[in-house]
Amino acid sequence: MMGLVGQVGRILGPKGIMPNPKTGTVTMDVAKAVENAKGGQVNFRVDKQGNIHAGIGKVSFSEEKLTENFEAFVKAINKHKPSASKGKYIKSAALSLTMSPSINLDNQELIDLR
Repeated sequence: MMGLVGQVGRILGPKGIMPNPKTGTVTMDVAKAVENAKGGQVNFRVDKQGNIHAGIGKVSFSEEKLTENFEAFVKAINKHKPSASKGKYIKSAALSLTMSPSINLDNQELIDLR
């Protein structure tokens, strides 16, 4: 199927929605992929400037669930830090709703979450 999807790669690629085996969107185990998607699996990517954008919840989520999702997200970022990386891995962090001003977060607290 990748041969067929490759023909529209010029359209899907720049939008960031091109299927990719690394992200799990191309797989022979469709049942597991659907189970992961329904289970709330979130993939995050880094843009060219080093910013990470990811959703951690919705307005309908409880405060405890949002806190749990945020901590899991920060722990995943800290876990994926390359061993060759020197200095502070998280230089600054902010939290915001989709179309709202952001709130700056304390970097040291985020680094300490492991």
